[in-house]
Amino acid sequence: MHDHHFDELAIRFAEKIYGSNKGAIRLAVLQADLNEVIPQRPLRVLDIGAGLGHMSLWLAQQGHEVTLVEPALSMLEAAQQRFSAAQCSATFIHSDWQSFAQQEHTPYDLVLCHAVLEWLADPHAILAALHRLTAAQGWLSLAFYNKDALILQNLIKGNLRKLNQQRFTGDAGGLTPQQPLDPRELATQAEPLWLIQHRSGIRVFHDYMQPQFRQKIAAEELISTELSYRRHPALSGLGRYLHWLCQPRSGAVD
Repeated sequence: MHDHHFDELAIRFAEKIYGSNKGAIRLAVLQADLNEVIPQRPLRVLDIGAGLGHMSLWLAQQGHEVTLVEPALSMLEAAQQRFSAAQCSATFIHSDWQSFAQQEHTPYDLVLCHAVLEWLADPHAILAALHRLTAAQGWLSLAFYNKDALILQNLIKGNLRKLNQQRFTGDAGGLTPQQPLDPRELATQAEPLWLIQHRSGIRVFHDYMQPQFRQKIAAEELISTELSYRRHPALSGLGRYLHWLCQPRSGAVD
């Protein structure tokens, strides 16, 4: 298995995810969580695997200094166009995370790593690099594809044979992530380096609803209800994606 980049899928990705309620819910949860913790001053922000730059643009529009790192050139160019249309400036770097992390960098106040881990051959390897890139009092915003949600979705659909065979990999050339993350395994891997301060679920109920019911609900109501349940003690862990806000452990060795 190797890291998956999105050159050939950038346009489909944009239309499928961010042209739907799925993308709107994702952005709403991420933004609500970040609004709770980031200080009210200009920050140096790094977006690793920035994709089309939606979150980076939101932060740039608030006056933060944003650097986008993205290995898929077509996605990076689309992000540049989005920033240009919004008349916002940023630094755009065409690179994979490994090459970028090998260089010397002044640590960032906020590091975003959203929907990246599930596309990596070795998802846990990036955790130490993110730690080096994050300032001592800074924040890591980590969002990842949740294996628990995928298990539940398959149970609901009756895909018991698929579950018994542990077949979780997405189809080749598709947009289903190649490696969903077990949140308990990831927490164990992260624990030596990171304090997980806040946990939220993204799309806690949206993906489980029958389409005929979901279509009757206005987008604004779907989003506001997802926000209200994103930290429900019994339901948040079933979000299709999970969002963790983490701070570096002092004295941790990468």
